[in-house]
Amino acid sequence: MVDSLLYLDACAAAPPHPLVLAAMAEHHADCWANPSSLHSAGLMAADLLERSRLELAALVGLKKGEVIFTSGGTEANNLALFGVCRRLTPGRLLLSPLEHQSVKAPAAQLRLEGWQIELLPVDQQGLVKLEELEKLLEPPTRLLSLVWGSAEVGTLQPMAAVAALCKAKGVLLHSDAVQVAGEVLVDLEAIPVDLLSVSAHKFQGPRGVGALLLADGIELQPQIRGGAQEGGHRSGTEPVILAAGMVKALELRQTCQPHPAEQLAQLRDRLMEQLLALIGVRLSGPSNPKQRLPHHLSLLLSSPEGVPLSGRSMVRAMARGGVACSSGSACSSGKELANSNLLALGLSDAEAASGLRFSFGPWLEPSDLDEIPALFERCLAELSLEKLQ
Repeated sequence: MVDSLLYLDACAAAPPHPLVLAAMAEHHADCWANPSSLHSAGLMAADLLERSRLELAALVGLKKGEVIFTSGGTEANNLALFGVCRRLTPGRLLLSPLEHQSVKAPAAQLRLEGWQIELLPVDQQGLVKLEELEKLLEPPTRLLSLVWGSAEVGTLQPMAAVAALCKAKGVLLHSDAVQVAGEVLVDLEAIPVDLLSVSAHKFQGPRGVGALLLADGIELQPQIRGGAQEGGHRSGTEPVILAAGMVKALELRQTCQPHPAEQLAQLRDRLMEQLLALIGVRLSGPSNPKQRLPHHLSLLLSSPEGVPLSGRSMVRAMARGGVACSSGSACSSGKELANSNLLALGLSDAEAASGLRFSFGPWLEPSDLDEIPALFERCLAELSLEKLQ
């Protein structure tokens, strides 16, 4: 944590947990070697890597299948789409308009390779319309990639129902669960997703590591070739210490759910009630808290006259007051553009540039948020005044 900064941007990255850092430091003493080496140092690293693999599978209910360690969620998403589609005869790939760019960009490339790409219809809260999805799962659909929890608007998709439809139609299902893992209970035995992407730094693990989890029988074409590590799926010397840190971080979160989720939702709901009482503030994404990520609050801003205000300008104003928040995905926040996720909900360009996101973590105490409403109101008034000038 940065001294004097109130950090409310967990969807971008979460501060590493002290117990994770301590575990990684301990492993560094003995398991620093290349896990492919056959001497004792290499065997110790290999043992830790495989224990981490088994523990990660157990934490998310993957009874049969594979865990592929990657450099993060972006690589996991790329490997899922390219790995599946480049093994198959081109057909139809379905995705939602709420996907991260690490899903949208591979889909755009696959279009050039002969795949038909189609966006699923969503309602004004970002939820997939299940009746229309069922129709779209007919041939030539081969794969559906659906983000489980939206980083931008917080929407939690009904993945159990989606998975059941995909199984019935024989369509493979990939889900970007980067924002969900560690925040709500993920159980692949109960919700049989075929390919699942996770990233450690979202749940207080180390940066630079993630994983793609594969159900039993799923085959991939490798996208990084060389040493045939990770069961031949992903070449490159494995990040043994990072993988162990990721598993430790997920264990700290996953094994005590749903209590952390409930506590964060209480923080979120209290602040949401206070901010929505202000003139010029309204909610984006689901109004039903059970359909929203528990640590996520997304708002739309306008002046008292109803003129949309810049979400990026509000982020800068809040930062000057010592509060870190966001106006959208950290991977695209450097661009002064309308948020594509908000556009998908039917908002205008101006409204879609007015989004603001707070995302919370277990390092917060309820009292930490006491000063937020007053600061928020001052910043909102300043931006409204600037808009008039």
